[in-house]
Amino acid sequence: MRTPTRRTVLGAGLAVAGTGLLTACSGSMPGMDHSTMGEGGTPAPKGYVAPDGPEVAAAEARRKPGPERKVKLTAVETPLDLGGRTVRSWAFGDRLPGQEVRITAGDTLALTLANNLPQATSIHWHGLAMRNDMDGVPGLTQRAIKAGGSFDYRFAVPHPGTYWFHPHSGVQQDRGLYAPLIVEDPKEPLKYDKEWVIVLDDWVDGVDGSTPDAVLAELSKGMGGMDMGDSGDMSGHDMSNMSMSTKESPSPQPSGPSRMMMGAISPLLGGDAGDVAYPHYLVNGRVPEDPQTFQAKPGDRIRLRIINAGGDTAFRIALGDHKMTVTHTDGFPVEHTETDALLLGMGERYDVLVTAKDGAFPLTALAEGKNSTALAILRTGGGAAPGPSVRPKELDGKLLQAGQLRAAEAVRLKSGKPDRTITLKLTGSMAKYDWAINGKKYDAAQRYPVRSGERVRLSFVNSTTMWHPMHLHGHTFAVGDGGPRKDTAIVLPRKTLNVDFEADNPGLWMIHCHNVYHAEAGMMTALGYLK
Repeated sequence: MRTPTRRTVLGAGLAVAGTGLLTACSGSMPGMDHSTMGEGGTPAPKGYVAPDGPEVAAAEARRKPGPERKVKLTAVETPLDLGGRTVRSWAFGDRLPGQEVRITAGDTLALTLANNLPQATSIHWHGLAMRNDMDGVPGLTQRAIKAGGSFDYRFAVPHPGTYWFHPHSGVQQDRGLYAPLIVEDPKEPLKYDKEWVIVLDDWVDGVDGSTPDAVLAELSKGMGGMDMGDSGDMSGHDMSNMSMSTKESPSPQPSGPSRMMMGAISPLLGGDAGDVAYPHYLVNGRVPEDPQTFQAKPGDRIRLRIINAGGDTAFRIALGDHKMTVTHTDGFPVEHTETDALLLGMGERYDVLVTAKDGAFPLTALAEGKNSTALAILRTGGGAAPGPSVRPKELDGKLLQAGQLRAAEAVRLKSGKPDRTITLKLTGSMAKYDWAINGKKYDAAQRYPVRSGERVRLSFVNSTTMWHPMHLHGHTFAVGDGGPRKDTAIVLPRKTLNVDFEADNPGLWMIHCHNVYHAEAGMMTALGYLK
């Protein structure tokens, strides 16, 4: 099968600003002729900056792209060893997580993705302020990469930090298609001896016939007529007296058993903790019975880069018998703050420093509200390794969340009034599984206008009884006055969260819940820069 070149596809009318889902196969450089439209193409909406437009090219030039870091990546269907249990899934290469990509801030990433999957796919570079036509959202910023096709991603990487990448196609992220992206600081101010990248995940694919698509199909049926009121709130129901036939309504084979979760409650998350009962929770692709062990020496200062790549699970994480000093969140530095434990919603990242003690210590990630844990081991000396069910006391100690942090002065957004406020009401319920923004399910033609140079406030108004980790593409926002710079933030049920950002990266940019099932059900929308 011939793979079209980047120029061929874009010359055929990439239509990345189009109003319908695009279905062609390969990738893009700016400067193509939009006078003809290819298969699945639609014209760019009038009055908005197109993702491959001159404004985007000019913004990329201002980043002064540096030397290229070339990477080749293949998305494949493959067996994955989770630690004594092998499942068949989709992954980047033959490992979980995929091989990390490491680059220096200021350089240019030139990554070619070959798609050997049975479905179209893409890569979204989570957290990066990058050129819009490389953001990896099929139907909005690029054409989906067809099975057998390939795409050349090429963009400047301006900001150091801990990031990651995953598809933006259906619920593919809840398979094995994710990997860390570490952007090193050429003027790194932190002093440490070793670095440990930690990727947290909830796992269902390939277990007893389950797939994320089957999970979505089950969830999309809602609660099957159960009387929960209009909100779909389960928190007032005693699940202990519910029959198994109601708690776990079997779904037809080969979709596997029911994965709908009920009765998972977390006060930290304001009630309902999640929709999906995962059979496994992982640290760096391993189950607790066969955890990864990280070797260091007593006294080593270790930088932990922690990423929540889960689909439906917040994790509370702690390192037994150690304090953690938080230095960054979502790639951006904060005033250093000591804590026992951290709470991460899906898509969030934290960097912490620890000074290793002598022995073997559990790094435990509690699936918040789901009463299960993931595990890795820090070993600096002898002694028995902690068992798979260990729960260090630090999990119940001082807990830190994003709102308690302050941005480091160098990256702090100055106080000021917004030029534009966009109210995004989070709507829907578990009862009907009708998650949406402002009552409207995602439509690529819908966008909220902004102008370059504006200070924009996003007002997330959560009218639902469930928490939502909301993610903005292509920008970082300030959480509160002087608060941390982030791209993903938890919005608690019945609460409002206001975040501000500078509109300095033209194009079309997604805003969505990073619960992959909520997003695919419809809790997504887009910002559009006006010309």
